[in-house]
Amino acid sequence: MLKIWGKIIKKNKIIKETIVTSDINGSYQENLKACIKEICYKFDISKPYWLPPNVEEYNNRRRTTFDQNHFIDEIDFDKFTIQEMDSI
Repeated sequence: MLKIWGKIIKKNKIIKETIVTSDINGSYQENLKACIKEICYKFDISKPYWLPPNVEEYNNRRRTTFDQNHFIDEIDFDKFTIQEMDSI
């Protein structure tokens, strides 16, 4: 089971946060995509583009941050962060 913590940050304050889980019968990547899709749906934001630095940061630290450069539409926050949580 994969557990992801998503946060929307504006002016260095968390304005929205949620934790979602995915346990679909598939690969780690499929579970990660399902979690991100659910978080974006809950926050009513479009899915961000993963740039090479995001992939590297997530692979190394199991977290990454997205800003306006990762979205086509204008965003009304400063950062969107996802972080993998340890399963209990």
